[in-house]
Amino acid sequence: MSTPRDDDALSWAGDDDPTLVAGSDDAAPAGARVDSAVTGRADLEAGRGAAGSNRDHIESGAPPREAGEAEASTGLSSAALISLGVLGGIYLLYTIGWLIGGLRVHGLSGLLGVASSVSVPVLVLAVAAPALWFTAAFVLTRSSRAWVRFAWLIAGAVLLVPWPFATLGTGL
Repeated sequence: MSTPRDDDALSWAGDDDPTLVAGSDDAAPAGARVDSAVTGRADLEAGRGAAGSNRDHIESGAPPREAGEAEASTGLSSAALISLGVLGGIYLLYTIGWLIGGLRVHGLSGLLGVASSVSVPVLVLAVAAPALWFTAAFVLTRSSRAWVRFAWLIAGAVLLVPWPFATLGTGL
């Protein structure tokens, strides 16, 4: 026998709301039933019958949608988003590393007799390379599988290591 106090643990505030629809988890909400009834009435008034909207899908070759069916977006999983964030952070650090290391090498290039008109464009391209690789890999593999995108991003992370920063350091 349950006491009223035991029943309190199984209820929420507002359970006595008259608009509340009690039923199983897979039952459609009351609003969806009303919307489908209104849609069916509009189809009947238009002379198409209740399945008029499905007839349009059959003629176009697309599968019919069920009433109340939400269109699911095919986004990335949480692990993929976290991995993209980590790889984006690595590429950002690579950009900073190429800037610091490139400025250090640019200072040394005068000792080697390399003209500034040559070393400055190379420095700019080196600093921009990680951002360009990340953007290109992300945009060009948009319609590919996730592993292809991550393979290109990881390949770029291996190829674009800022060697001047890694070997010379900051020089401070």
